Amino acid sequence: MPPFSDYIVYVDESGDHSLVSINQQNPVFVLSFCIFEKAAYYEVVVPAVQKLKFEFWGHDCAVLHSHEIRKARGDFNILLNANTRASFIDRLNGVIGALPMTIIAAAIDKQRHVKRYSDPMNPYEIALKFCMERLQRWLQDQSQADHLTHVIVERRGDAEDQKLELEFRRVADGRNQVGRMPNLDIRFMTKKHNSTGLQIADLTAHPIARHVIKSNQPNRAYDLIEPKFRRGPAGQVAGYGLKVFP
Repeated sequence: MPPFSDYIVYVDESGDHSLVSINQQNPVFVLSFCIFEKAAYYEVVVPAVQKLKFEFWGHDCAVLHSHEIRKARGDFNILLNANTRASFIDRLNGVIGALPMTIIAAAIDKQRHVKRYSDPMNPYEIALKFCMERLQRWLQDQSQADHLTHVIVERRGDAEDQKLELEFRRVADGRNQVGRMPNLDIRFMTKKHNSTGLQIADLTAHPIARHVIKSNQPNRAYDLIEPKFRRGPAGQVAGYGLKVFP
């Protein structure tokens, strides 16, 4: 077994990957890979998020979830109070903006995808391959490609998880534009584990989707994470940190 890398990756999605019934208001599927240096993760990232939770709930049981935050549901019913909501969003933005991480994401425009291809592939599988290719190139740049890097994904159900793991293994075995990736391993985690990394990945995926759908609209959450995208030699995000397809 190769030595462990200095990095860990947390993954979440926004939107669904169904091509049968496409939501006209949200026709984009996004997969977001959030990469953390392990030392920074346990020394800086986790304490910052835990501190936020203790400030607003007095405990750290609340699981940050972008949909529930927007709808003020569950633990986030405290956000029905306008002053509390403004204070929470300001603090959350401050935490997210300061987090040391690198983002690699892929966005699949399902409407264009269906129109362009007679037999369109599953958006999740396409996005996964794009993100894994860019992650591997990023790890090569960090001289970490010969070290084992874990990719942590939220558990969704046995059938879906098995299908995702099979596709992950296929890509890692060489079905990609980079080559074999024996250094990447997938792990599944449930919400009950209250993973800080998975919660941050969730908070990045939705703003990316909104940016792709309506890039001309103000998007404060996207503006906060935009500097964290992997970049090309000339500083470009498109194709390097964010792949939009087709």
